[in-house]
Parts: sequence; structure tokens; C-alpha cells
Amino acid sequence: MSQQKPRTNLAERVYHTIYSRIANGDYLPDQKLPPETALSEELGISRPVLRDALERLREEGLVSSRQGAGSFVTTRMQRPLGYGKVETISDIQRCYEFRLTIEPQAAALAAERRDPVALAELSRALDLMRAATGSMTHREDADFAFHLAVARAANNFFFEATLRALHENIAVGMKMHGQSLLRDGQQSLQQVLDEHGRIHDAIEAGNARVAQQEMFSHIEHSRSRLFGGVLVDLRKSPT
Repeated sequence: MSQQKPRTNLAERVYHTIYSRIANGDYLPDQKLPPETALSEELGISRPVLRDALERLREEGLVSSRQGAGSFVTTRMQRPLGYGKVETISDIQRCYEFRLTIEPQAAALAAERRDPVALAELSRALDLMRAATGSMTHREDADFAFHLAVARAANNFFFEATLRALHENIAVGMKMHGQSLLRDGQQSLQQVLDEHGRIHDAIEAGNARVAQQEMFSHIEHSRSRLFGGVLVDLRKSPT
């Protein structure tokens, strides 16, 4: 049975989460961070763990505390990664191609390193997707939250930072994929939910090989559903 990670390890993960949000512009300079109670609840950790992470951010000059007002971002960081906007069908296909190289490995590591906090975050995202499917809708935000939770569960900052940097690019493909699912009906929505469920179950069971295979299969199937099995020849000039 998995055991809760030591407080210091959890604090480091929270530090990287907030760091990446600042780096990617989710939290802007002079913006007040969410209250400690709300932020600790969102991240599934205790307030002492959150305070350890905030203290490190303060030491690095990224966050400052104002008495009676809370914590604020103090600087604008250069993004660790940068990707151009999706402008063509070829761009969407390239994004899927890149995701196939990184997300299956993140899923495998998530199965090896998951802890109760990571599993709870993964389950919350899956529950949102399940509710949307039951209402015959597709929530791109919940879909992305699930994939981001897998990246976090891998406990490697670079996976999460890469997915956050790709958020706008991935969102375009997810939106178009969601529209195609709605046209196809309940069966297609349920199929996608089942794919996410198998990824979740493999990670929860600690089966790295299956988690990797299920994530690869899911992204490949999503690409196939979106493009109808007919891919752009990427050897040619972008169109």
C-alpha cells in the first residue's frame, strides 16, 4: 500500500506547482495568490506543507507576504518553454505527435510514484469528466486537468511545466475533439471516458507498463477520431 510522502517532498511538489503557474503567467506580477485555505484545499495538502512551499518561493524572491493581506507574486518570470499558437491543421497534428512522446512516459512514472494526494487529484478530474459525459457534454477543462494531474503524479517538474506551456495548443485539439464527440453521440463520449478510466486504474494499481500503453492508446485514438484516420503529410511544408 502507498504511504503518504514526507512533508518535505510534498512541499517541494507544491513549490514546483506554484512556480510553474508563475512562470506560465497563471499568476501575474502583483497578483494576490488564493487564500491559504483555498489553495491548500485545491492542491490537496495541509496548510503547513503549503507554508513550507511559500517560504521557499519567498526566499527566491518570487512571492512576498503583506501583513494582513496575504501572499503576492513579486516578479514576472520568463516562461521556461514557449510554443507558437496553433494556426493550421498541421500544427494540431504536430501537437498530438509531441504529446505521444511525453505523456505515455509521464503516465508510466505516475504509476510508479503516485501517492494519495496525486490519486485524489486524478480522481477529481475523472469525476468531472464522468459528470459531463452523463450530461452529454464534453469539458475540455476537466480533460486537461486529468492529463495535468498525470503529469504532476509523475513527480517530475518538467512534465508539468511542459504541459502547462502547451496548454493553449492542447486546448485547441481538445475543443475540436470534443465537438466531434458530441456529433457522434453518447457512445463516443463514453468511449473517451472509459479510456481515461483505464489510465486512472493503471496508475492507481501501480502498473507502469499498462499506464503507458493506455495513455499512448488514448492520445492516438483521439488523434484518429479528430482526423478521421487521415493524417497530414508532415514531410511537406506546413499548411
